[in-house]
Amino acid sequence: MELLKRAFIIAQRHRKRIVLPEGTDHKILRAADIVLKQNLAHIILLGNRKEIEDAAASVGVDIEGAELIEPLIDSRREIYADLMLKIREEKGLTREDALAMLNDPLVFAPLMILNGDADGELAGASHLTGDVLRPVFQYIGKQKGVNAVSGAFFMFVNDPHFGHEGFLVFADCSVIPEPNAEQLAEIAVQTGRSARSILGAEPRVAMLSFSTKGSASHPLVEKVVEATRLAREMDPSLIVDGEMQLEAALIPEVAQLTAPGSEVAGRANVLVFPGLESANIGYNLVHRLAKAEAIGPVLQGLAAPVNHISRGCSVSQLVNMITVTAIQAIGIPQVS
Repeated sequence: MELLKRAFIIAQRHRKRIVLPEGTDHKILRAADIVLKQNLAHIILLGNRKEIEDAAASVGVDIEGAELIEPLIDSRREIYADLMLKIREEKGLTREDALAMLNDPLVFAPLMILNGDADGELAGASHLTGDVLRPVFQYIGKQKGVNAVSGAFFMFVNDPHFGHEGFLVFADCSVIPEPNAEQLAEIAVQTGRSARSILGAEPRVAMLSFSTKGSASHPLVEKVVEATRLAREMDPSLIVDGEMQLEAALIPEVAQLTAPGSEVAGRANVLVFPGLESANIGYNLVHRLAKAEAIGPVLQGLAAPVNHISRGCSVSQLVNMITVTAIQAIGIPQVS
């Protein structure tokens, strides 16, 4: 996949600092070994040093080039506690509580980013989504002006006739169950920007529905129509069109019949689904039945690059996600 090769080259050029709070997880260690050997990122592993080294030895991987940090004894704990109090003291957080919370690598990692000691984070190989994202939302938060954080999957379908060289971006597959029109518009804008930065492609965003250009009338269709209008207002540079059915978005012959003149129909590379249910089912169908490679979910709208990966992930998926997180870090200004 030429685009993944391009992504690896970009990551190697910048070598961003990616913190992995699950430092003793065997898949994380195998992925870290590959990332270090390919020079894709500066890897930071959190946990007890001896436990990390013993775990690495047990699976036969080399993590000599990684930075190992022990949250329980790190010299920056007081600085991080100050940052936590600045953000959450009004909500009842005490210094004692903050220092205790910093024992948890999942809390320590976003504070590293907030203090400028890391550029991005990837976690979830051995923790639930909520446990990973809760401290991220509390201490990293959203990008300025962003209301909806969403999750996109980069799908390689191994057919260059679809998307951009066989890549399609699906959203929102992981965060907002029932987005309203404003949230859906923001998801479209964020996903288009992700496609531009990660794929290096000009996004053509299809707002999906069970209707194409008024072929059906329903409040769910009206929501997508309104979201399309709002997305164009939010980012006039974005090529976005809808509402349209999936086949109108992807098949030129269908597009000519149902959406003539559309800049997106028949050529879409970004698919924005009307809700989490359809998006999650859609990406899994393509991944499982069409054997498409799924990279993600890539979180969009956070003030720093933090991504979550499922506990069933493979080592190759972890390597890809560390690379994507590093590329995100190139384009997102340091939080402060």
